[in-house]
Amino acid sequence: MFGLLLSGRLVDTNFRQVDPTHVVIDMANVDNVNHIVVFLTGQQPFPEAMGGGVYFAWPDPQSSAPVWQYLGHLSNAKPSAIFKVGKFKSQMRDNHDLIARFGGQQLNGGSVAQLGISVEPLVQLSGMTPEAQAEATNLPTFVEFSQKMVENLFNYTSSFAVSPSEIPRVKSSETFVPYSSLQQWYANFERRLQQNPYFWRS
Repeated sequence: MFGLLLSGRLVDTNFRQVDPTHVVIDMANVDNVNHIVVFLTGQQPFPEAMGGGVYFAWPDPQSSAPVWQYLGHLSNAKPSAIFKVGKFKSQMRDNHDLIARFGGQQLNGGSVAQLGISVEPLVQLSGMTPEAQAEATNLPTFVEFSQKMVENLFNYTSSFAVSPSEIPRVKSSETFVPYSSLQQWYANFERRLQQNPYFWRS
């Protein structure tokens, strides 16, 4: 029912069933893995109003059991997803409930991770919060959204522009911003977005 893809490797569908609603798969040599792709193979859909919570466990050398983290979910309407997992090694924390769900077997060696999928109600999954930065960013869509947002703000605010001769007719309690300053901000934002789409994070 599920497939897993790591960069430079063949698709892996060797999920093991833990119980009727939980499956796991091992991933060897994951020290340099930054992203994983999980998808439905199309052989079997989820039951009505159900989806699959996707969980990831890095090996923890200080523990005999894996440390699980929630990445996101799959559904019949969202049959595939890309997750960013490279930074999770430094964010590991215990979750005994997930260990019980997926089994507490020790991961073999220091570079074997596991991916678990739990069939759960979509209502429950939609209320869960994935680990920070787990969803891989679709950069072209993100850049396009930013450009459209800024363009919309520019067009909206410029529609209220008035000439100096019209200012006396406007309410005296209003505060005015020079139209040129808005134009300059728009040009600067576009330039910085092209140089670095994540400049706003710093």
